[in-house]
Amino acid sequence: MAIASRITEMFGCRYPLQQAGIGGVATPDLAIAVARAGGLGMLTGTVGHEALSAQLDALPRDASIGVNFLVPFLDRAALDDASDRSPYVECFWGAPDADVVATAHAGGARAGWQVGSAEEGRAAQDAGCDVIVAQGIEAGGHVRGTLGLLPLLDEVRKVIDLPIIAAGGIGTGTAMAAALVAGADAVRIGTRFMAASESIAHPTYVEALIRAGADDTVITTAFGDGWPDAPHRVLKSAIAAGEALGEDQSWAPDWPTSTSVGAVEARALYAGQSVGAVRSRQPAAAIVVELVEEAERVLPRPS
Repeated sequence: MAIASRITEMFGCRYPLQQAGIGGVATPDLAIAVARAGGLGMLTGTVGHEALSAQLDALPRDASIGVNFLVPFLDRAALDDASDRSPYVECFWGAPDADVVATAHAGGARAGWQVGSAEEGRAAQDAGCDVIVAQGIEAGGHVRGTLGLLPLLDEVRKVIDLPIIAAGGIGTGTAMAAALVAGADAVRIGTRFMAASESIAHPTYVEALIRAGADDTVITTAFGDGWPDAPHRVLKSAIAAGEALGEDQSWAPDWPTSTSVGAVEARALYAGQSVGAVRSRQPAAAIVVELVEEAERVLPRPS
C-alpha cells in the first residue's frame, strides 16, 4: 500500500521517502532504482554541468528524480539544466537564495532547501521554496545545525507551513515512522543507500559501514581541505587511519568511489548515526521495501 503525504502528491512517488543526494555516489542507477521502488531519487549537481547533463539524459521520462546542489560549489549552468529537466531542485549549505529558487521555478522545477535551524527554515520559506529538508545532527556527511532531528522538526514546524522532509539518523522503518508521526511529510535516507547494490561507493567503504554502529561515528572538520569550517559526520576509523598515514594523508572531502585507489580507509567515510542499520549490501528496492513495510507496521492506523 502507498503512504500518502504532501511530498508523494507533489512528486508522484508512492512512498514519502527520499534518497539523499550523496555526493558522487548518487548516480542514475541508484536514483532510478529508488524511483522505481516508489521513492524520490536524487542526483547531485556537484559533478558539474557536463556530467550532470549526461546523467539527466540517462533518466526515464517523468521519473521522480531530483537534483541536489551544494551552494559553495554551485554550477549555474548545471542549475539551469536541472531546473529545466527534473521535477525538483534542492540546495544545501548556504543562506536560502531567492534568485536560486526563482531559477528552479523558471525551469518548471519545485525548489527545496536543506536547513539546520528554524531560522534557516523560515528564510527558505521566505525565499520561495516549496519544500524544506530539516537535517538533524544525527546525519552523515556535512551537518548544518546543532539539534537532534525530532527537536528540530518541532522547531521548524512552528514557523513554516511547507512540506518538510526529515533527515538525519533514519535507517529503519521504525525511525521513518517516528519522523512521520512527529510531523514530517517524508524522510531522507542516505547512509543505507550508500550500501545499496547500485551505489558506486568503494567496497572498503561499504564494508566499514557494515561493521559500524552509531557510536562509531563522529562530527569533525578533519576532511575540510578545500571546504573549511564545514562540520561533517564520518566514521571514527577514517580519522584514525588518516592520522596513521601522517604527512601522506589527504584530508579532502571527496567520497571514495569504486574507482578510488590508495588508502581508501583513510578517506572521508561519511556515515550517519543510522549506520547500525547497515548490515549487508542490498538492492535499493529491497531497502525501500524493508523501510516501508516496517514503517507501515508501526504507524497509527486511520480510525
